[in-house]
Amino acid sequence: MDTNDWSPRTLAVAAGRPEGPGEPLNVPIVAASTFDAGADRAYSRQDGTPTWEALEAAIGALEGGHATAFASGIATLSAVVDTLRVGAKVCVPTFSYAGSRGLLAHAHGTGRLVVTEIEPEDTAAWVAAADADLLWLESPTNPTLDVIDIETITAAANGLVAVDNTFATPLGQRPLDLGADIVVHSATKLIGGHSDLLLGLTIAADEGVAKDLRDARTRMGATPGALEAWLALRGLRTLPVRLAEQTRTAALLAARLVDHPAITRVRYPGSGTMIAFELPDGETADKVIGSLRLIRAATSLGGVESLVERRAWMAGDAHVPAGLVRFSVGLEDPEDLWTDLASALG
Repeated sequence: MDTNDWSPRTLAVAAGRPEGPGEPLNVPIVAASTFDAGADRAYSRQDGTPTWEALEAAIGALEGGHATAFASGIATLSAVVDTLRVGAKVCVPTFSYAGSRGLLAHAHGTGRLVVTEIEPEDTAAWVAAADADLLWLESPTNPTLDVIDIETITAAANGLVAVDNTFATPLGQRPLDLGADIVVHSATKLIGGHSDLLLGLTIAADEGVAKDLRDARTRMGATPGALEAWLALRGLRTLPVRLAEQTRTAALLAARLVDHPAITRVRYPGSGTMIAFELPDGETADKVIGSLRLIRAATSLGGVESLVERRAWMAGDAHVPAGLVRFSVGLEDPEDLWTDLASALG
């Protein structure tokens, strides 16, 4: 059977595995920086390791492009920026991951880039910015869960379009199929799935762009660790079943939150594991978060445990509604989660 015929669920399990008699079913942790000279692989920083390559093969198959693994999610944006000329024009959503906007703001402040922020769902403004060197999209956005019209924007773009696909995952959408040039992931989140690693991924539609990103990784030294790459690949194997179960729970909880009198607004795009709900003000939100017993207050997302965070207190997110709570739905029993939420909301 041609692997092109396999479903995403099958690819997540089967892609990137060693093949041939006597090979292990799972790629091992190759903890090596240096290799015996005379072959294609000499030093891991520029040549990679079998563990990295297995992860890259698997995520590349799922996203439909050429993948490169990095030390962290933010390192992927650093690599994309590294490929741009000095003074390049970049557009980024006003509501998007604070780390990405912070990196771009720094590049703007030093004169490295000219950065403009655009409202996520203002498709006309994105189309009007079609001549930018890079349109950095994120959909759904973090933390407001806005959905960006990727296909319309990519059809108009004259420069590179990169899409942060961390929230949706390749099982929710494949931006390369919608015309994007680059997809990025913080594999720290849903791909890893267990809150135990830092790792980033880029997937490029064009092999030349993929080489540019790989070369940037080498120059920057932003290479993943052997254990982190192995953990991310192991997490990817169970992503389909985790995502399906967490999405079912998120949809159930979002529907109940809509009807709760203490909530002023619920943001949920209809699928995925992330919910954002708003309370009247920051003080109320902090009180609710402090009253939770099962759901933990923490910064990250995408793990098996449910997490909440009031994003407006974070550096770079002061413009987010003060009472907005970002809720990463985990694998706990949905009724236990609702009991905890309902009790905290009063």
